[in-house]
Amino acid sequence: MRMSNYSYSINSDSIKFLEKYLNEFSPAGNEREGQKIWIDYISSYVEKIQTDLYGTAVGIINPGSPYKLIIEAHVDEISWYVNYITKEGIIYVSSNGGSDPQISPSKRVIIHTKKGFVHGVFGWPAIHTRKSSEEKSSPPNVDNIFVDIGVSNKTEAIQMGVHVGCMITYPDKFLIMNNNYFVSRGLDNKIGGFIIAEVAKMLIENRIDLKFGLYIVNSVQEEVGLKGAKMISKTIEPNVAIVTDVTHDTYSPMIDKKTQGDVKCGLGPVIVYGPSVHKNIREFIINIANSKKIHFQRLVSSRYTGTDTDAFAYSNKGVSSALISIPLKYMHTTVEMVHKKDVEQAILLIFETLQGVNQNEKLIFID
Repeated sequence: MRMSNYSYSINSDSIKFLEKYLNEFSPAGNEREGQKIWIDYISSYVEKIQTDLYGTAVGIINPGSPYKLIIEAHVDEISWYVNYITKEGIIYVSSNGGSDPQISPSKRVIIHTKKGFVHGVFGWPAIHTRKSSEEKSSPPNVDNIFVDIGVSNKTEAIQMGVHVGCMITYPDKFLIMNNNYFVSRGLDNKIGGFIIAEVAKMLIENRIDLKFGLYIVNSVQEEVGLKGAKMISKTIEPNVAIVTDVTHDTYSPMIDKKTQGDVKCGLGPVIVYGPSVHKNIREFIINIANSKKIHFQRLVSSRYTGTDTDAFAYSNKGVSSALISIPLKYMHTTVEMVHKKDVEQAILLIFETLQGVNQNEKLIFID
């Protein structure tokens, strides 16, 4: 394949989109507001946009082609539900996705009600007040963490619009650290939504005439069981799916590289090996990366990837699928971190892969 002169760097307009997108709430099952921002941004770079019943959004380029390739991310973020309100107005919670109880004490929260946002905190008793050594060493868990919204009783909480089933999110905002790291809640996996939107932007700005149908998918409900991907795969019936998600930076403290892999922020996107990853698509992407001198890392997911890749791969009669992940620190916290360079290289890798598919459709689209 010929060497190209394509390059990509995140500009100020893209940063404005990323910040607005990350700061908006999109808890699993209620992704609408975050999805609106993504749709508004990508609409300039696609021919058609469609959404399904549960809110998965699809931007389509060249919709008339019989050959369909998906690039995909998920918009939903982890959150909590109001599960029980005591007579004193204290709120106990249930997890919506993989929320970690251990990070919750002393965090501010927002409860989403029909009357608007209700602010609260995850309270935690001072160590001086916990009587026994067992109480002092007891870790936060879903049975003992609680939200305090500053009321005296359950009636006051209900009058504010709080009821069982209201969603609870963290209000933490996006920031750029040391000009290299993006820090935010919800980078898992809105950074993927940013990546696929920027790929669409690159295609239009470089006037790339695709010979196949490109479906740019921002799925819902990944964090609660890959639900959006399962539904949209049946709707689109793609030939190929290239999924973007995040994976663990294993250079963070307390992570064992022997079991979790050798992955580090700043060294490039991660190409994943595993049963749901089709060898032909994976090797095609690796050849593109090597020919374009795009640095990448490798990771093994021996049983399943835990991402929408698994949903696409085993849907319909089977979909040739691959996974490109971004190294991320502190997954499922409010201070998730990704390296700017990895994001830029992932965008370039997917863009160049689509260019390669354009030149070698027969290698990818297998009847």
